[in-house]
Amino acid sequence: MSATRSPKVSERVAPKAADPQPQKKKRDDDDGPDFATLFHAWIESHRASLLDSLRRLGKQPIGSFFTCMVMAVALSLPMGLSLLLSNVERLGGSWQRAAQISLYLQLEASPAEGESLRDQIKRIPGVADAEYVGRDQALEEFQQQSGLGDALKELPENPLPGVVLVTPNEVDKPALEALRQQLSELPKVQQAQLDLVWVERLAAILKLGDRFVFGLTVLLVSALLLVIGNTIRLHIENRRTEIEVIKLVGGTDSYVRRPFLYMGALYGFGAGILSWGVLAFGLDWLNDAVVGLAGLYGSDFALAGVPVADGLSLLLGAVLLGYIGAWIAVARHLRELAPK
Repeated sequence: MSATRSPKVSERVAPKAADPQPQKKKRDDDDGPDFATLFHAWIESHRASLLDSLRRLGKQPIGSFFTCMVMAVALSLPMGLSLLLSNVERLGGSWQRAAQISLYLQLEASPAEGESLRDQIKRIPGVADAEYVGRDQALEEFQQQSGLGDALKELPENPLPGVVLVTPNEVDKPALEALRQQLSELPKVQQAQLDLVWVERLAAILKLGDRFVFGLTVLLVSALLLVIGNTIRLHIENRRTEIEVIKLVGGTDSYVRRPFLYMGALYGFGAGILSWGVLAFGLDWLNDAVVGLAGLYGSDFALAGVPVADGLSLLLGAVLLGYIGAWIAVARHLRELAPK
């Protein structure tokens, strides 16, 4: 009786023993592709979008060049004005030098006392540097600058006192006035003079220049976004049918948006390179006239070129502007790209 039952039991148990393998296979299929496969597909998609954008821009070289050139001119204006403002500030001297305090010493103060006072002033908080000009040196400089050398030689003695020129650490009207008052109380100091009017005028001029450059930058950045947005919109209209087919077969918004973002970034990159070149050429061309004019005044002043850090910042900013302008344009028209 037990012998007749064993085959039936074995038949019922055998199919159950084969179940784990199909379940394991099914579980492996549900996991989908691994991370390496997905990352490779993502990289390949971006590479294809970039190459497609380059190919489309290459088909219209003249139009692409002029679009980048318009953007480059708009980028060059605020950056060029900012560089010129920096050069003018350097030509006028530093802020600290413009706010220099002149300490006129008593006539009986000896050169040793003047040098000792200079060393004492250098140790005062808020003082960046101090320079002593002796009576003989002051008279010699006055003779050269005034043109009264022969008349001054007829004087029985040197009427000019020694001077200590004090350069402060920072330009702040209340702090400068407090420092001037402190210096005027030092021994052997007859008068402490500070040209606060010149400091205020210089501050007003530079502040006006900074505000003008900032306002112009905001205006031209807005114009750049409009240029990029209009250019990308034209590309979208030219590819409307293609985009509708892509979305019809399941293409996502990010897939549709990607080539246009690359196109905007490429426009910005080209504009940044052209703008850097325009600024470098313009400053070099203008520098010849500036050097000639400075030479007439006995100065060796020359315009500084475009610093590498500023050039890289200009390039990065242009790429970001192109990317943002393309994003805004695509986001605005993405709702219209749905298949009908």
